[in-house]
Amino acid sequence: MFLEQGVKKENPFWKYLVGSLVIFLASVIGQLPFGIALIFKTFDGGEIPTDSAGMLKMLDSNLSLFLIMLSFVFGLAGVFLVVKYFHKQTILEVTTSRSKIDWKRVFFSFFLWALFTIASVLVSYYLNPEEIVWNFKPVPFLILVLIGVIFIPIQTSTEEYVFRGYLIQGFANGSLNKKFIIGIFYSLLFVPIFLMLKSIIATIIDIEFLALIWNFVLFIITLIILVLLDILLTKFNFFETNFYEKLFNIGKSKLFPLLITSFIFGGMHFFNPEVDKMGNLIMVYYIGTGLFLGIITLMDDGMELALGFHAANNLVTALLVTSDWSALQTNSIFKDVSEPSAGLEIIIPVFVVFPLLLLLFGKKYKWTDWKEKLTGEIKLETNSNEINND
Repeated sequence: MFLEQGVKKENPFWKYLVGSLVIFLASVIGQLPFGIALIFKTFDGGEIPTDSAGMLKMLDSNLSLFLIMLSFVFGLAGVFLVVKYFHKQTILEVTTSRSKIDWKRVFFSFFLWALFTIASVLVSYYLNPEEIVWNFKPVPFLILVLIGVIFIPIQTSTEEYVFRGYLIQGFANGSLNKKFIIGIFYSLLFVPIFLMLKSIIATIIDIEFLALIWNFVLFIITLIILVLLDILLTKFNFFETNFYEKLFNIGKSKLFPLLITSFIFGGMHFFNPEVDKMGNLIMVYYIGTGLFLGIITLMDDGMELALGFHAANNLVTALLVTSDWSALQTNSIFKDVSEPSAGLEIIIPVFVVFPLLLLLFGKKYKWTDWKEKLTGEIKLETNSNEINND
């Protein structure tokens, strides 16, 4: 099975934490050209904005897109290097349970969602011509097509390999460690404790002065508190109780890696400009999309459908429609000039369209035993190259 391919004794969970840091640093290196370009832009008298939306508008949109996409090239290279040399796995193992990548699945998912997206935009243009306006400029659009076709699939593949490949297997591996479930609890406690300490300190002194140093100090104090809590629980044999044993067994469910990666995937989009414009409700869409992609990965025992869907979603959207408040500013065919709001456009995809797609994929690829594949117990690596190419 796909999930169990990463569950190996020689790859404990701490390796995935280190590997994630390496991948993150690789993507940061890839962001340097964009940062350097912004700095050079300030030589013309401009100022570097403090928010991402402003940064995206400083340069020509095609140049910005190209430079932003470079970080994903570095990120994907980081994923492949970490998987091959740190975890001693093949790229195929974090891609699919099949003997080779099933490109028919990738292209079926891509064209299915591409057609749906194109139809949705055209219907919106027909019904709301005052909100979706013509934006086509031949030369900039052709440059966008060239950049988009090459780099946007790299961007989406990077995200899929990180979340639906690398991390979902990593969390599955970690779930077999007896302290994994308490580690998740500590992670959930971290932010509330950090914010509480910050609030207490703010009532005593002005932490705006040298705020970065104070944040680092509070970060360390929060870690110390959690370590002390762990020592205390260990001293009182909490991890040997029947209660914790039951928690540990629950934590070995495949549902946990699925939910954790979905929430992290959604959380990574929290700082997108769309969230400021449309409100926190749009997070339902981001988390719901992550959950949908995770489900089709587990049910299909491979990332092919997720790779195709994600590439179609980002590429077709970038080519068809842009707006002044979207994460990617492009020379697309249409431009959305409406006042953004989160409503049916969030609810319908997550609670109507995605479930219908699950039924369609399930029927086409003959998915069975949904409960076991989504909530069954995670086990050590098994010989899973038995999945056929339906």
